[in-house]
Amino acid sequence: MSKITIITPTFNRQKQLHRLYLSLKNQSCKDFDWLIIDDGSTDETSAYVKKIISENELDIRYIHRENGGKHRALNQGVKEVSSELIFIVDSDDVLPNQSIEIILKYHDKYKNYNKDIDKQCKRPICGYSFLRCHEDGSVNTAYFPKDEFIDSYLNVRINGRIAGDKAEVFYSEILKSYPFKEFEGENFMPEDALWMKISEKYDMVHINENVYICEYLEGGLTKTGRKMKIKSPLGMMYRSSVYIKSPSVNIKTRIKMIMLLLIYGRFAGRKPSKKSLNSFLNILLYYLEYLPSYVIYSIWLKSLQ
Repeated sequence: MSKITIITPTFNRQKQLHRLYLSLKNQSCKDFDWLIIDDGSTDETSAYVKKIISENELDIRYIHRENGGKHRALNQGVKEVSSELIFIVDSDDVLPNQSIEIILKYHDKYKNYNKDIDKQCKRPICGYSFLRCHEDGSVNTAYFPKDEFIDSYLNVRINGRIAGDKAEVFYSEILKSYPFKEFEGENFMPEDALWMKISEKYDMVHINENVYICEYLEGGLTKTGRKMKIKSPLGMMYRSSVYIKSPSVNIKTRIKMIMLLLIYGRFAGRKPSKKSLNSFLNILLYYLEYLPSYVIYSIWLKSLQ
């Protein structure tokens, strides 16, 4: 059994999958398997995957499912994993040749970190966060403040104001216990909502090495932006509520998330629950932002027409 499973959710990305496949064939370490979750593609994805499976170059598994969004595809994929680690790699991205080798080097270093964690008065780790780079070699947004820095997603990424995507590798047993929240009729759930939930209990090792080359394509989730989020308002409300329930979230992020909670609440036709407004500060900001949020909601609504 391999130590790491690469999960790739895909939708109508047959041509882009070939670039990823080539990058996986070129890995210096082959101690991984590749699980492709096809989220209802209508292009030639199925035929292409059958072709590369027949080449017998990599250990590839393929699951075709009804279209339901990336988060549902990931939920199904995670259930199928039996390896120690899970690495989510999008179908339009590629990996540098030594990515798996680098990941497993650090995993070998920290694999016993969680043993006797209570005696050490430390929080357990849930995995590793590496850098993503663009094709020109530039780091996506920023380096971590310190190499092999152990702290939570909240403290390093949100309160540390390191925006943009990184390359997270999770312990499979932990990710299995934190499925993405699903709302009927909605096909989008931001990944950071789950990373924030996990950070309530777990830290990560933040490592300044690149294991991922990203490309944001037109029509991809990153590029489709606001319209996609407006079509999943309950998911966006849930994301905001996860943030504002944390007493440690910085004030700038708290103000932003309460604003978004109000805006998407209007699109959903629902008011935020009292449970999500769990502090005097949240309640105060809710009323201060009530009218401004209506103005922004009206502008966004007009832009859809």
